[in-house]
This record gives sequence, C-alpha cells and structure tokens, in this order.
Amino acid sequence: MINQLKPKKRSRVRLLIGKKYYTTKRYLWWCFSNLKFSKVTKGIEYMDYPYIYYKDTTPLLRQLKDVDMYLQYNKINNLKLAIQKLNYIVINPGETFSYWKLIGKPTKKKGYTYGMILFAGSFKPGIGGGLCQLSNLIYWLSIHSPLTIKERYRHSFDVFPDSNRIRPFGSGATCVYNYRDLIIKNDTNIPFQFSFELTDAELIGYLNSSVSPTYTYKVYEKDHHIDMEHWGGYSRHNILFRKVYDINDIEVADEYLTENHALMMYNPYLPGN
Repeated sequence: MINQLKPKKRSRVRLLIGKKYYTTKRYLWWCFSNLKFSKVTKGIEYMDYPYIYYKDTTPLLRQLKDVDMYLQYNKINNLKLAIQKLNYIVINPGETFSYWKLIGKPTKKKGYTYGMILFAGSFKPGIGGGLCQLSNLIYWLSIHSPLTIKERYRHSFDVFPDSNRIRPFGSGATCVYNYRDLIIKNDTNIPFQFSFELTDAELIGYLNSSVSPTYTYKVYEKDHHIDMEHWGGYSRHNILFRKVYDINDIEVADEYLTENHALMMYNPYLPGN
C-alpha cells in the first residue's frame, strides 16, 4: 500500500490520455448501466420530507498556507452553481445518486470560475475548483444514515496541516470530473432527500426523510498514525468506523466504513502542525 502511495511522475501526454480514457469509460457506464439514477424533481422541497436524518455545516473560508483567498471566493460561486443542480434531490428506494451525473461538467460557459484544485500533492487554479467541499459534505451526511456508499475517493495526498479539524482525518470524498465520482445507493424502503443552503460564512447540508429516523450514527476513527517512509517523507493513516444507536440510544452495531492512506506534503512534527 505505501509503495503505491509513493509519488509517480507521469508525462503530460500520459495524463491527458488517462483522463480521456477514464472520462469516456464513465460516460459509457452512465449510458448503459442498468442502474436507476436519481433525478431532481421540480417543486419538491422540505415540507415533503420533514424529518431531518442529519444536518451539518462547513466553513466557506479558511486560511490555507500560500493559497490566494480569491480562489476561495470563486469557490463560493462554484458551489452556488452546483447546488442548483442538486438541491432537493430525492433518492428513492432502489435508486442510485451520482454526484457528477447530476452536476455535469463545470465549464466557463456555465458560469464556473477558477477555484482551488488539489493535484499531485499540491494545488492549482482550475475551473470549478472547490466543489470537493460539497462532495465532502454529502459523504459525511450519508455515512450518518442507512444509505450505502458504492463509490468514494479520498485524496492520496494530505496537502495542508489540520486547521481546527472537527471531523476525523479522511472523512471526505474528493471529486474529479467525471471518473472520481461519489456514488450512493438507497437500499432501504424509504426515500431520502439532500438539500443545501449557503450563508455568508457556511455551507449547510441536510439529509431528510419522509419518516422519523429509527437510528442515529456516530463516526469515529481507529489506529490513526503517521509513518516516516524509507524513501523519505511521511504518510498518514486511519480507519473509520461508526457506532449505530437505536431510538433508546442503545448501541446496536459498530460498523467498518473505510481506510485512509495519504502522503503528507508537510512535516507533521514542525511546531504548529
């Protein structure tokens, strides 16, 4: 696993060919898969799904080392556009949610601007940058519910030191159009709905249902550790689990969620990290 994390240098041509291959493969899967994908239905709002399964907020602006703030302000514009495609989306029983299938390709023509994109252990400006904040939130909401995560990716690099981290390391879902997607399946017999709000300071996400929740969930990490690799540099690891509680707050399950392994792009033992 760690040898696979070691940075690999690929030519520009190799990267372009690889991106084209995986993008085309995902388009074909969307077209020819026998899955029933969820779609936004006009006119459906909160009152149709009054029970909040889970709610969470994330800050829109953070002070990140060497990152121009204009990229984060542009990110807010990008989030507004993406939310228009996802707001009030219902995942009915048996349906599958695809993050990128619903949002579509972020382009200048659609109004997307240059936000921050993480790439190969660093960052750069890119059209539609910052949409990972929305996919992170959707993943976090989903793992506090009985929805099934079918496909999720995490960055292979830990680029920035923790800054007021509340959630466990590796509790998000990175996104790259269109082949690094977030795929969620509703294997239950009740519908679920995502909805979102943007305030001046926060992105707010809701996961609602048509029936009152029968379980609550607590996500936590195990075996969080940092290793120094023989080829130099550091790697970071943990395992995410969740405890499941019934309506009487009695623990009924302790479930494995995922493992995270990432190369650290900073010295974790410097003061302040």
